[in-house]
Amino acid sequence: MKKMTKLLAMVLAVMFVMAAFAGCGNDSDEKDTDGNEQDNNEARTDVIIATANEPPTLHPYDHNATAANYMNALTYDTLYRTNLDTLEPEPSLVTGYELVSDTEWKFTLREGVKFHNGETMTAEDVKASMEYAKNDYSALTNIYTSWWSNIEVVDAQTFIITTNDVYAKTLNDLTRIKVVPKSLIDSGNDFNQNPVGSGPYKFVNWTLGDSLSFEAFEEYWGGAPAIKEMTWRIIPEGSSRTIALEAGEIDFIVEVETNDLSRLETTEGISVVNQTGTNFTFMMINNEVAPFDNQDFRHALNCAVDKDSVVEVALNGAGTGIFWQTPSVLSGYSEENLDSYDLELAKQHLEASGIDPSTVTFSCICSDDTKRRAGEVIQASLQELGITMELESMDLATYLSVTAEGDYEAAIGGYTSSDMMSFIEGVFHSKSINGSNLTRTNDPEIDSLYDLATTQLDAAERTATLEQCSSALNVRCPQVPLYQTNVVRAYNSDLQGVKVSASGTMRWQDVSWAE
Repeated sequence: MKKMTKLLAMVLAVMFVMAAFAGCGNDSDEKDTDGNEQDNNEARTDVIIATANEPPTLHPYDHNATAANYMNALTYDTLYRTNLDTLEPEPSLVTGYELVSDTEWKFTLREGVKFHNGETMTAEDVKASMEYAKNDYSALTNIYTSWWSNIEVVDAQTFIITTNDVYAKTLNDLTRIKVVPKSLIDSGNDFNQNPVGSGPYKFVNWTLGDSLSFEAFEEYWGGAPAIKEMTWRIIPEGSSRTIALEAGEIDFIVEVETNDLSRLETTEGISVVNQTGTNFTFMMINNEVAPFDNQDFRHALNCAVDKDSVVEVALNGAGTGIFWQTPSVLSGYSEENLDSYDLELAKQHLEASGIDPSTVTFSCICSDDTKRRAGEVIQASLQELGITMELESMDLATYLSVTAEGDYEAAIGGYTSSDMMSFIEGVFHSKSINGSNLTRTNDPEIDSLYDLATTQLDAAERTATLEQCSSALNVRCPQVPLYQTNVVRAYNSDLQGVKVSASGTMRWQDVSWAE
C-alpha cells in the first residue's frame, strides 16, 4: 500500500510539472495555421477592410467610380497626388517641374521607381500611359486628358507636356494620371484582370461578390508598407459592417452606417473619424428628357425637398443639407440665386413650368441603403406637390452604366473633388457627357465660364470666374442638391497612421499596427 501511495504521488508530481511548463508556453506562444510557433507580442501585418460597394473594375481609366478609385490607389501611383491636409497637388512620381513657357511644362521623373512586374519606370511609360488614357478611354477621361497637345520625351527621366492653351489646372489633372508599363500597354494587357502599376500594393485575387486581396510591394519607391496582406470585404449592409467591426472580424470600415455612428464613437477599442468633407450628394435628373428639361420644373423639385430631413434620415445627422449646385467648402462657391425649402415657392415654379404634376411619374435609382433612405424622404416631399416618384434599387456597376449612358430619369449619386474647377468640369461641362456629367447638362455659358477659368493663372481672377459660374448654375438648377457629407471612418484603435483627407483620400502605406 505504501509503495502504491508513493507511486501515485510521483505521478501527480510529474503531471504538475508538465502542466506548469505547458502553462508557461501558452502565455507567450501559440500555433499559427501551419502549426509553427508564433509570438503573440509581434504586431499584426494583415488588415481586413469592409466596404459597401464592389468596384466595377480594377482598370486605371475605364471608370468614374469611387469604389474603383479605392483599389486604384493601392496598385497605381500618379504623377502628382493630393496633399491630405491642404488638398493641393504635390509631387508623387515626379519630383517637380519647370515652366518653360506659358504652354510648356517640363517634368523630372523620380529615379528608380519600379513597377510590380520588375521593370523600371521611364518617361516613355509616362508618355504611353497619358496617350493610352486620352486615346483609348476618352469618353471617361477627357475631363483630365483633353488639355494637352503633345508629350515629348527628353530622356529617361525628363518629359515636356505642351498644353493647348494657358492651362491653370495642369497639376490638378496630373493627380489623375496613373502610370503603367508601356510594355503592357503595347502587348494589350487587361489591366482589370492584371492591374500592374507602381503603387504600394500588388493585386492578388478577386472573388466576385465577396472580397479582393492585395499584398505589399516590397520594392515600393516610398518604402515597403508595414501592412503586408490586405483584404477588402464587400459587405453591402451597413449594420453588418458595424457588427463585424465590433466582433473583430474586420479592422476598418470605409462607409460607416450613420445610424450606428454614436454607438461606435463610444465603443472601447474602436476609433472614429468624423470630419467635414468635400463629398457632394445630389439627386441627378436627366436634363435631356421631359419633364426635367424644364428649368422651372427642376426648381420646383429643389424647393420641395426638405434637405435637413434627408440628412437626418439618411445620415443620422452626419452632414449638411444644401440647395446650392457647387460645394460650399471649395473656393469659387456662390450664394447668389440660391433656392430654399419652400413648398409655396415650389408650387409657383411648378405653375410657371406649365406641367401638370398629376401627369408626372418617374423612377429614381438608388444603389445602396443610405441613398434609398434619402430617396424615401424625397418621395414623401414630392407627394406634397402631387408628383409620384418610384424608387428603384440597383447594384453599383449597373447604376454607373445606365446613368453614364443617359438611360434613366433620376438617380441619387455623389461626386468628390479637391478643387472647384475639377468639380464643375466633371459634373456640369458638356465634354463630360457620357462620363461623369450624369445630368447631361449642355450649357454654352457654363462651358464658357469654366473654359475661361482654366486660362486664368491669377488665383483671384480665376476664383471670381468660378463664383460667376456657380451663380449661373444655381439659376440653371441642373440637379437637386441634397447634402454635403462628413468623411466618416471607423477602425480598430490599434491601427496607427490612419489619416483621411476631406476628400476621403487615405494612404494605406503609412498605416501599421501598434506593437
